[in-house]
Amino acid sequence: MRIAFYPGSFDPMTNGHLDVLDQALALCDGLVIGIGVHPGKAPMFTFDERASMADHVVKTEFAERAKDVRVISFDGLVVDAAREAGATLLVRGLRDGSDLDYEMQMAGMNRAMAPDITTVFVPAYPESRHITATLVRQIAKMGGDVSPFVPVVVQRALAARTS
Repeated sequence: MRIAFYPGSFDPMTNGHLDVLDQALALCDGLVIGIGVHPGKAPMFTFDERASMADHVVKTEFAERAKDVRVISFDGLVVDAAREAGATLLVRGLRDGSDLDYEMQMAGMNRAMAPDITTVFVPAYPESRHITATLVRQIAKMGGDVSPFVPVVVQRALAARTS
């Protein structure tokens, strides 16, 4: 069984994340969404809130594969969390060339630490390449419409948090 690990902060989960998730599910039998939790960072949403939104999105957008996806938290190295999850693939989304430069460095370091885990890059679909969680949070905080950028459950959570 091929398990993929898709790490990120998912603060919040965006339509760009869904694009990557969609492509990742085509590559594996099971997928673990690893939500990074770092004590020094102050996310907009708690881990439990982010996990709940991710679970909801998976069940509504990927119902036929929902049983193959689970959500966990991690606070250390991505490769350690991937190993603990039984993953042999590490999924990373790419929006543009600057993402590629950074992700290639990370893939090299991860490969040196965990040669048993292969990093797989998937390109964001053109319609979501511009979406970042940071920009979504900024737009929401300023009262803008985030509906084109996030699933409905996330849109509602952002509205509740920023109103």
